Amino acid sequence: MALLDNNKGYKWNFENIGGTTRVKITTGEDLMHLAELDPKMWTVLSCPLKGLEIDEKSLSFMDCDGDGKLRVNDVICTSKWVTGALKDADLLLEGKDSIDIENINREDACGSKLYAAAKQVLMNLGKEGTVISLTDIADSSAIFAKTRFNGDGVIIEASAEGAEDKAAIAAAVAVTGGTLDRSGVQGVTAAQVEEFYKALADYAAWKEAEVEAPYGDQTDKAIELYNALDAKVKDFFVRSRLAAFSPDSTSSLDVQTAQIQAISAENLTGKTADIAAYPIARVDGKDRIDLSAPVNPAWAAQFEALRKIAVDPEAEVLTEDDWNAIGARFAAYSAWKSAKAGAGVEALGLDAVKNFIAQDRKAAILDLVAQDAALSEEAANIAMVDKFLHVFRDFYRLVRNFVTFHDFYDKKKETLAIFQSGVLMIDQRACRFCMNVADMAKHNSMAASSGMYLVYCDCTTKTVAGKIQIVAAVTVGEVGDLMVGKNAIYYDNKGLEWDAVITKIVDNPISIAQAFWSPYRRMATAVENLISKNAADKDAKIMKEATTKINAAPSSIPSGGTALSPETDKKMGEAFDIGKFAGIFAALGMAVGMIGSALVSLAKGIVALKWWQVIMAFVGVMLVISGPAMVMAWLKLRRRNIAPLLNANGWAINVSSKISILFGETLTDIAKYPKLKLKDPYARKGLAPWKKWVISLSAVVVVAAGLWLGNLLSWAGLPSPLPWFNKTEVVVDEVVVEEVAVTDSTVVTEQAL
Repeated sequence: MALLDNNKGYKWNFENIGGTTRVKITTGEDLMHLAELDPKMWTVLSCPLKGLEIDEKSLSFMDCDGDGKLRVNDVICTSKWVTGALKDADLLLEGKDSIDIENINREDACGSKLYAAAKQVLMNLGKEGTVISLTDIADSSAIFAKTRFNGDGVIIEASAEGAEDKAAIAAAVAVTGGTLDRSGVQGVTAAQVEEFYKALADYAAWKEAEVEAPYGDQTDKAIELYNALDAKVKDFFVRSRLAAFSPDSTSSLDVQTAQIQAISAENLTGKTADIAAYPIARVDGKDRIDLSAPVNPAWAAQFEALRKIAVDPEAEVLTEDDWNAIGARFAAYSAWKSAKAGAGVEALGLDAVKNFIAQDRKAAILDLVAQDAALSEEAANIAMVDKFLHVFRDFYRLVRNFVTFHDFYDKKKETLAIFQSGVLMIDQRACRFCMNVADMAKHNSMAASSGMYLVYCDCTTKTVAGKIQIVAAVTVGEVGDLMVGKNAIYYDNKGLEWDAVITKIVDNPISIAQAFWSPYRRMATAVENLISKNAADKDAKIMKEATTKINAAPSSIPSGGTALSPETDKKMGEAFDIGKFAGIFAALGMAVGMIGSALVSLAKGIVALKWWQVIMAFVGVMLVISGPAMVMAWLKLRRRNIAPLLNANGWAINVSSKISILFGETLTDIAKYPKLKLKDPYARKGLAPWKKWVISLSAVVVVAAGLWLGNLLSWAGLPSPLPWFNKTEVVVDEVVVEEVAVTDSTVVTEQAL
């Protein structure tokens, strides 16, 4: 459907919510001018009818083109229809499920019909006043219970006035099954009336042509027996003629002893089908059945029953002509029976059938049907009242979730968007942003781009068959205990409790504080996994080697219990090779030494720094580790957007809808306990907390004093006061002794320099 032309004359008001400028829809006049709002300014372009927290019946009434989706033009079409039918469009803002019909605009063509239909409903219900509600319109059977005609083309006994017409309608319902009338009672349509009277005529004509039964009340039984035996008896006569033609084949055509021998060892009660396949009588080449001789046991009862009804008691044999004569006697009767018509009215009895035909109320009843059908428009108008009340209640709420996302960003926590399905309780928090998952495959491909920490759960409950899938956004708290397989409880908006199990987690930052510690958690997890893997590998290797050597040891022990040979003793000694373990201990010692050297070097570097430089260095290291994660978290938190999740559920989102850090904190409630001094009865007994603090502080003071007295804090400008750490330095001049050579004698002179 093409978009309607836009008139830019209407002045709109705007607001900034969800990081986007959106139009404000706050008055009935705004609703009246929705057609003039540029579609590019609509938050949503289309959404599904199913899976939303709004009456699906209301949404179907707003789906003007009936394509199963609500689109911009559907909303515009609905706004024109519902605002045109009201005197004051501001009434839509109240979201009530009832209206005083005096507020319906009778100057509007649709409004005039609505007013008349609503007034008729109130009159039919016997309700005083001018207020009509969804409760009044919900029970259509109550609306039409006291009316003769309701416009559905179905008439009931109450629609007729004469006793003959009432009896004919009741009989027609009994014969045809009838059709449910809007009043909730079974009635008949024009087609069913025609069907009923045709059945009456056909049955009466068939009974008029009735053929006399040749065997009285035993005729139907005789026909049934004859038809059951016919093929078997005729088979016997064919065998008899063939045996007469070829006497040598008589034994082959008769029952053979070998056939009986084949089944004689078994329980013959289960071999009826095999026995029934034998000829009905013994074949001897004579073209007759000896009535004094026994017949095939599988057919004996039926043959005897037919003989008593249709065969001359004086007859000693039954020939083929006799058999065919029996069939000929009831041929005409069988033909008449098979031509039976109007069987549906047979239960009424022939006298009643003739009576209905004689009264001939067909035309009168069809006239009643026509009178009822003539009111179809009035009945449709009553259905229009149902549509109007649903739209009147839910239209403004839809607009707040379609044209804008005002409900989602509302400051009141009790106001929920139509896509918020409930609350997930997990890890001492209530996640209020939960959605039903319509297509998990689409969520798998789009959920990560939302930038939110998402938890997907399968939910089941005893009161509802099957399971549902939901996704919940975690926007507050830590995530260390959240994992696939964790159990939780989910409460839908109707208050129904579901058992929830986490099936998937989409990991994204929750807060900057959580991002600060995330590198350390990842490193700790990686180290823990590495240690666990190495330990498991070593354990498996040692166990494998030990098991192999232990299993091999018994084979090397002599059977006589004598001493082991040197070779055997050497092999068993390999189970514990002290050299190998010495190497391991040496390697461990080297590793510990290297770690110790590194720690000593680090300590020397720290000691060489001033106290404020140590703090700055520590802060710098923390920022190097956590800084990138915090920056990435800040960027992702600013980009959190619910649009990908809604798109995965079949919505066409036209404007991004972001979740800021402050708004995100409102979507998850975390447990907050009051400040109380509570004593744990199972707490470990010991010193009182204040004593522990005194001891701890005293220990710190003692250690600090020891470091100070030991001159270990001199690097921080705190030299030790002890004298041996503060000796006066003495400067000693060096003395040089020169030797001077003299011709006569050597003189050594000491000269102080």
